[in-house]
Amino acid sequence: MKWRLILDGEHPGAWNMAVDEALAEVVDAGRSAPVLRLYRWSPPCLSLGSSQPFGAADSAFCAAHGVDVVRRPTGGRAVLHHLELTYAALAPLGRGPFTQDLQAAYQAICRAIVAGLTALGVPAEVSGQPEGDLIKPTQAIPCFIGPAAGEVVVGGRKLVGSAMRRIGNSILQHGSILERWDGVLQAGCLGLKDDSSLRPAVVTLGDLLRTPPAPEVLAAAIAAGFSKTFGAEFERSALKTEELVRAYLLQRERYGHERFTVRRDRSLPGAEGATGA
Repeated sequence: MKWRLILDGEHPGAWNMAVDEALAEVVDAGRSAPVLRLYRWSPPCLSLGSSQPFGAADSAFCAAHGVDVVRRPTGGRAVLHHLELTYAALAPLGRGPFTQDLQAAYQAICRAIVAGLTALGVPAEVSGQPEGDLIKPTQAIPCFIGPAAGEVVVGGRKLVGSAMRRIGNSILQHGSILERWDGVLQAGCLGLKDDSSLRPAVVTLGDLLRTPPAPEVLAAAIAAGFSKTFGAEFERSALKTEELVRAYLLQRERYGHERFTVRRDRSLPGAEGATGA
């Protein structure tokens, strides 16, 4: 099956989230093949889940340390995007490798990530159902210490934090592959005095491989994992004009606007926002 591969650079948080949603929309409309987008963040950015209170972020600390705050289109809890490779997978349900089962799609994508990491010598696996109660997405607890089934872990410690949203009859799933760890920023963005409650729950590629793979090596491995898992035949691609126009609107009026970031109001001005798309 043909897929588009977008090897993107470093971008601000609002732009990254706008692009992911714009791509999901064109995939769902049938105007694009499925997409794997690999990208990074500059400056560092704390992303909140779509339903998470804005108060989960220490906005004063973030502002003082040059960290953006953005709200994701997907659910889940806060993630600091820094020293990582981020993936986004956009694909239709009921066609190609995915059924209509969202959880099955989520775990299949995580298996593709595992396949790519395994080729680099990382002993990653997809986790099973955790013991005890699940943490609610609205709680002010960071993504990387919340128990969940189907996550990419090494020795029970989370290496990749992912989130999914259904858009129409397609999926938008994106996630953070940790390369290294900045304990000061990780803790401070969430109003914690240190990272002692966070660090034991996570592991990075730097921990496992001494030195994280070069960016191009890691990106190639993740793409190869998708090819192996889904039979994806990748064609290198850039954003198309339609996608850029939509992403600029979403960046300006949703992901870069306090209307959504603070108040969780997804509406857009004018005709484009009439349906609350």
